[in-house]
Amino acid sequence: MTIDTAVRALPAGGRRSLPRLLTIALRELRSGLGGFHVFVACVALGVAVITGVGALSDAMRAGFERQGEALLGGDVTLARPHRRAEPAELEWMRSRGRVSETATLRAMARRLDASEQVLIELKGIDAAYPLAGEFRIEPEGRGRTEELTGAGAIVDPILLERLQLKVGDRIQLGKSEVEIRATIAAEPDKISDRLTFGPRVLVSTETLLSTGLVEPGSLVRWRYALKLDDGGSSERLVAFRDAVKAAHPDAGFTVADRRDPSPQITRTLERLRQFLTLIGLTALLVGGVGVANAVATYIDRRRRVIATLKSIGASGGQIFVLHLIQVLLIAAIGVVIGLGIGLMLPSLLDRLIGDALPVRAAFTVNPATLLLAAGYGLLVALLFTLWPLGRAGEVRAAVLFRDEVAPERVLPRWPVIAGTLATGLGLVLLAVATSEAKWLALYFCLGLAVTFALFIALGTGLTWLARRLPRPARPELALALGSLGAPGGLTRAVVLSLGSGLSLLVAVALVDRAIVDELDSRLPRNSPNFFVLDIPKAEMAGLAALIGREAQAAEVHQAPMLRGRIVRLGTRSVESLKPAPEAQWVLNGDRGLTYSATVPDGSKVVKGQWWSADYKGPPLVSFEADLARLLGLGVGDRITVNVLGRNIEAEVANLREVRWESLAINFVMVFSPNTLEGAPHNLLATIALPTTATLAEEARLARAIGKAYPAVTAIRVKDAINSFNTVFTRIMRAVRAAGGVTLLAGALVLAGALATAQRRRIKQAVIIKVLGGSRAQIVGSHIIEYVLIAVATAALALVLGTISAWAVLTRIMDVPFLFYWSAVAQALGVALALVLVLGGLGTWRVLATRPVPHLRSE
Repeated sequence: MTIDTAVRALPAGGRRSLPRLLTIALRELRSGLGGFHVFVACVALGVAVITGVGALSDAMRAGFERQGEALLGGDVTLARPHRRAEPAELEWMRSRGRVSETATLRAMARRLDASEQVLIELKGIDAAYPLAGEFRIEPEGRGRTEELTGAGAIVDPILLERLQLKVGDRIQLGKSEVEIRATIAAEPDKISDRLTFGPRVLVSTETLLSTGLVEPGSLVRWRYALKLDDGGSSERLVAFRDAVKAAHPDAGFTVADRRDPSPQITRTLERLRQFLTLIGLTALLVGGVGVANAVATYIDRRRRVIATLKSIGASGGQIFVLHLIQVLLIAAIGVVIGLGIGLMLPSLLDRLIGDALPVRAAFTVNPATLLLAAGYGLLVALLFTLWPLGRAGEVRAAVLFRDEVAPERVLPRWPVIAGTLATGLGLVLLAVATSEAKWLALYFCLGLAVTFALFIALGTGLTWLARRLPRPARPELALALGSLGAPGGLTRAVVLSLGSGLSLLVAVALVDRAIVDELDSRLPRNSPNFFVLDIPKAEMAGLAALIGREAQAAEVHQAPMLRGRIVRLGTRSVESLKPAPEAQWVLNGDRGLTYSATVPDGSKVVKGQWWSADYKGPPLVSFEADLARLLGLGVGDRITVNVLGRNIEAEVANLREVRWESLAINFVMVFSPNTLEGAPHNLLATIALPTTATLAEEARLARAIGKAYPAVTAIRVKDAINSFNTVFTRIMRAVRAAGGVTLLAGALVLAGALATAQRRRIKQAVIIKVLGGSRAQIVGSHIIEYVLIAVATAALALVLGTISAWAVLTRIMDVPFLFYWSAVAQALGVALALVLVLGGLGTWRVLATRPVPHLRSE
């Protein structure tokens, strides 16, 4: 907008209406978004992350809702551990619709020569399976019923690779030999079953019972899918749940319906969504520095226009509103671009990794997700534009005309200051209100505020120090210090944008390394080599004798093991409780239980007293201390657990601190022996071989156990740890990628800051060249400036990232904190490399400017 246009826009007397200001703002935007590209990119990046995360979560939820019946295998399911449905219970189900019965348990699949064995998830199905969804096998052409008759099995293709077998070969399952008839191509209700640790093997229910793996006390999960006769409306599904509670209050069934076929996956998706949304908000806030830089640069370019407007009678309020309209319109463009990019993420991921997702994503547009992302984008843009716009409206016209040589710093009026504070508070309230873990979200926002404040202070301090240091004789160093202390220099913007993103990366690197080290270093030297499951009590003595013959120095520890589900804490049902998110898992589904006359190894009583060895009184239970605190349980409280269809109410006698990393046999709940010893159950045992034992000796012992006791399951501890490490590695990779988004926002801001300072740097370089300076001196001064900024920023980021990692590890994860230089060296190297690369590009543009044409244009 030229000065003549400004004069015509606001003639004498002024036109103060908002429509007039909007008309002027739109007229000025006709010339394009020059100078606002980084502004738009910063807003679009953060909004795209938040929109993409929300859209993917919405797509997964929509997939659950649309495919819920197929994913669940029916309208509703009833499941419980150990005990098959009684005839009366089964008849009650059949009176309400068609029923399909399945049973799942972990077992070992072995080659007939016992040379190889693999932990599998064994599933018995009936002729009605599945009631809903598509079940396909390879090769096609034969029906499921044909494949499973006469001891047939349908297996996950990966099992063939692991055991070096093919379709038509036979494998050992417990006491039976079964023939592999086909492989699984599609299994409809796979995700609604429990977490699996091995390939799936499907057999008929009759074949499963013939293996000898299903005995009283075996860790088998019986599941009944129903296709209701009266339809599956939401009201009918709720009524069915109530009917189950009324008809079978003590049966111990866990009920699920097609509205949410896998609550565990739903909760995981929701928590991941909340975490990544906070990461997106961080990227937005880091990008907000670029927004502020762009607005400040825009105001700087318009000094003469603003001065002219004020000279002809425009008020500070008019100027503020005029530019606020323009900035919000440009921010809206960034929001729209971010929304568009974010909405493409679900279909992009579906094409790339759709088969790896637990359910096919169903594209949907959720207005709440779009409004949340747009709200974040506009609030951040507003937060970082109110202050520079408020300052521009308060500077006197005469000062604006000479601002380039005598800059004056003024504060905005109190309404602008109040608006800035209110916008920041609104961001915090929005983040907290939309998060399940509200305290964690609040701490996250407070941590970001402190981080920003510290980096602003660092940038200001560096600028103040550079101005007051005596100029050294070396020209390169003198020029670098002059640039650091310049009013329009890069220092504040670079320190804030780069430092906040780098702090997050340092924290993630330290947390990642600490957890991995904890898993590796805290495993005891005498940790067991095997966990052995489903040992019948009558066979324990023989198994121990076998182990003694095969490995004389082996240590064997055993404990009874059952499964049960917590149904009440005191007088409150678990459905009515809202515990802390990190304790919710213990209330979901069935849990492992045991009983013991003595305190288990790896446990220490921290409150209350352990019962005597000959205790015969009312049921008592020992509870893990940390979970008890999160659930609000204390010594003397009562807890009701459903075991084998029977509700057992016990008093909490003591709380234990459990060192899970010891790999000793431990459970969240340990009952007094008189409570459970009469119930049918099997045993769990650990086998610890000498540290000198070789892999061949381990394999020989496993083969001997499998051959003599085919019904038991021996899990090699190292295999279980490796499985966990694989999952953990994927999670941390996603966290690092999310942290990288924040650093990308910092890079955008850095690039914008360099572009903002380009005019001043070119003028400085031209003057140096005219005075006889060399290219080497210009390059040297820039390198010194960039290195000083990068080192100072990295140092503070290292401190803040370390403090954040310490807080997360010690206060949230309860993991000892250790500092690893190697873990942060890579993150710190990123800071120096990023500044030098982007700074080098800016320096190259400065060096490419020829002095004579530039001076003529000035």
